[in-house]
Amino acid sequence: MTISTADIRRKFFDYFSSHGHQLVPSSSLVPADDPTLLFTNAGMNQFKDVLLGAEKRSYNRAVSAQRCVRAGGKHNDLENVGYTARHHTFFEMLGNFSFGDYFKKEAIEFAWHFLTKELKLPEQKLLVTIYAEDDEAFDIWSQHIGVPAEKIIRISTSDNFWSMGDTGPCGPCSEIFYDHGEHIWGGPPGTPEEDGDRFIEIWNLVFMQYNRQADGTLEPLPKPSIDTGMGLERISAIMQDVHSNYEIDLFQALIKAAAEITGAKDLEDKSLRVVADHIRSCSFLIADGVLPSNEGRGYVLRRIIRRAVRHGYKLGAQDIFFYRLVDALIGQMGEAYPELKTQRSTIERVLKVEEEQFSRTLERGMQILQEALESLTDKTIPGELVFKLYDTYGFPADLTNDVAREKGFSIDEAGFEKAMAEQRKRAQQASNFGVDYNSQLSSYSSSEFTGYDQQSGEARILELFSTDSKVQQLESGEQGMVILDRTPFYAEAGGQVGDTGYLKLANGGFKITDTIKLGSAIAHKGIAEAPIKVGDKASLQIDAERRQAIKLNHSATHLLHAALKNVLGEHVNQKGSLVDPERLRFDFSHFEGVSAGQITEIEDLVNQQIRLNHPLTTKLMDLEEAKSAGAQALFGEKYDDQVRVVSMGDFSMELCGGTHVSQTGDIGLFRITSEGGIASGVRRIEAVTGAQALKFSQHQSQLLCDVAAQLKSDWHKLPERIGQLVEQSRNLEKEVQQLKQKMASQAGSDLLSDAYEINNVKVLSAKLEGVEPKSLRDLTDTLKNKMGSGILVLAVAGDNKVSLIAGVTNDLTAKVKAGELVNFVAQQVGGKGGGRPDMAQAGGSQPENLDQALASVSTWLQDKL
Repeated sequence: MTISTADIRRKFFDYFSSHGHQLVPSSSLVPADDPTLLFTNAGMNQFKDVLLGAEKRSYNRAVSAQRCVRAGGKHNDLENVGYTARHHTFFEMLGNFSFGDYFKKEAIEFAWHFLTKELKLPEQKLLVTIYAEDDEAFDIWSQHIGVPAEKIIRISTSDNFWSMGDTGPCGPCSEIFYDHGEHIWGGPPGTPEEDGDRFIEIWNLVFMQYNRQADGTLEPLPKPSIDTGMGLERISAIMQDVHSNYEIDLFQALIKAAAEITGAKDLEDKSLRVVADHIRSCSFLIADGVLPSNEGRGYVLRRIIRRAVRHGYKLGAQDIFFYRLVDALIGQMGEAYPELKTQRSTIERVLKVEEEQFSRTLERGMQILQEALESLTDKTIPGELVFKLYDTYGFPADLTNDVAREKGFSIDEAGFEKAMAEQRKRAQQASNFGVDYNSQLSSYSSSEFTGYDQQSGEARILELFSTDSKVQQLESGEQGMVILDRTPFYAEAGGQVGDTGYLKLANGGFKITDTIKLGSAIAHKGIAEAPIKVGDKASLQIDAERRQAIKLNHSATHLLHAALKNVLGEHVNQKGSLVDPERLRFDFSHFEGVSAGQITEIEDLVNQQIRLNHPLTTKLMDLEEAKSAGAQALFGEKYDDQVRVVSMGDFSMELCGGTHVSQTGDIGLFRITSEGGIASGVRRIEAVTGAQALKFSQHQSQLLCDVAAQLKSDWHKLPERIGQLVEQSRNLEKEVQQLKQKMASQAGSDLLSDAYEINNVKVLSAKLEGVEPKSLRDLTDTLKNKMGSGILVLAVAGDNKVSLIAGVTNDLTAKVKAGELVNFVAQQVGGKGGGRPDMAQAGGSQPENLDQALASVSTWLQDKL
């Protein structure tokens, strides 16, 4: 019986769990606290600091199935998806890890045993590669495992020396390949035929030994470690006896669903593969908080959605379809990734809205592209056209390239890059993620946080840092960071800003201006007021008043989150936050503006919970236990196995490491100061609490009193009074407009006396005084009607500005075009224009040339009439 993809994932977990590995959930596709990555692209991403020794975990062996995306930045497989058997934008990486526990011998044993004993792959079907200089790995494979020497291939290139990026953890690796058989073309790795599909890499064992610096130096890691990765889709293809990943059970289910929804008949159609692949990456990205936008991660998501939509329409989709595949995806992957179920409504809504927006412009854009392809004399689409499709119709360049490739064309990429200019800079903010990981200072110390119930304390200095390096002493007046063995100072995290305060020493002090995390240590940033050295003892005192204001805002943020879900719906999830002493800022998923009535309802609900004076309780729980209990996990946070659960009555329960009030009544008062959209499907609320909320309310009251005084009304009668003034204003505007039209009509009648004839045709060219430019169209229609037959040019001049209009009665448009006439005059006053044959407008910037330009009209018309 064929083993399912889900069963292979489960079997992998069970095997390594039975060998002492902690099962660790997949981390988010948005890397937490790692500016070097656009998306999570490998299983080891979430363990990076552990491998560097900067973070300690409660376990030294781990197993995971990590969701990964490679569709932007350095790792980008987007254009290959659908055209090859194994490229995906989204894939699952099965991996086992050792953090200073076992090394090469055990890692090789585990891999070989799992493949040959658990999955029962024939040993003769497997061969391995090693880094050319790694004799230790060769001996293990040859002598301990018993792989014939001719099946152990030495590779001298970077293919067998793995690295996370240009900097960071790296080391030699050993890859395991599967031989699909002689009937498929291709040769073993290292041969000229290695790009064929006969020998497929299925597992990579990375022996993590070094940390690569920016200058290329390889520094030994504190403890050699193991990082492995086996693509779930690839091993499933082998176990299900198919050659293409798209033939495995998971993809076949998605392909069939896509075919049913779009009406496609040919299940081998490459477009079905594209759609099936893209629904996975899009859904998981949205579940992890990414929303379509024109920059960074959101732009990559938008590109993938639009590529899927276009392929769906190629298949025959007649209506919005992409979001309907979420159900099929949940059927295949919802058990392994329950966040797909909990985020279902958000995922479907985002996909539907994005497709609706794109479909409005897709048809016209495709028409323009098709017309261009038919008219081109060569096989290259000009960069200017690629840019126009992007800028006007929302076509990413790779979408145009996709269409072009299908038709045998290519695009002028250099021309497109030039035309993109500033738009391209915004769209490629992914390049901002290419920072040097090791440019950040690292600490190998651990600090005990005592700030949940203390605001002062005694501590010993463990480490000191100047602005760019670790030091033994900071001099008076020098900026730096202090690492202590214990501290009540909260380090910035989860949206809460770091504490400030004072560190007192025997011979002086250190003014603390911010507190941050540095690995497992808490770093106090500030300025030394006297020499400080490692080992000194110190007294600590946080700014208690500032801390209290932060606590009010942080606890109110939790209440706000719960209130938003209650009023707007369960789809609301946090997308970011900021908690400082002055205010709180909360970003959340929602697809329309929050009405004034809803704002009032949210405020009332939060203030009700404040008045109920719930005691705030905290409890340490296992992560999965906390989630099962209903605790909200906040977006962008990285959680340990043990988490702190903060509850306020039965109204709010969240995972949070921040500082909070003792009871909700401490918050005093909550007021929302603003609400608005910051991205597609993301809203932002700003609010104040306590004394700041009282000041805000008092300020609003004073404004009402001031406005009431100016309008000579009581403040409670302001709506009625303002309504009266608005109505008066509208009536006055109507009267003014009627007077202007009357004056223009009268001026028109007077102007006709200045008309002259050219070859029996009435002509009027005049500069008007006291007429607004926006009245020119109505005046021209009036004059044309009174003339019956004729041509006119009218102008209004102002400061460095000219407004022109030309009118031609219908019986004369065969001879004179209003657009040509007005453009002739406009060119003489530094402008240009155009319009219909019977009426056209223009502007200019040289009023000093207007009289001469109007005088030239008769000469120009002599040749036409």
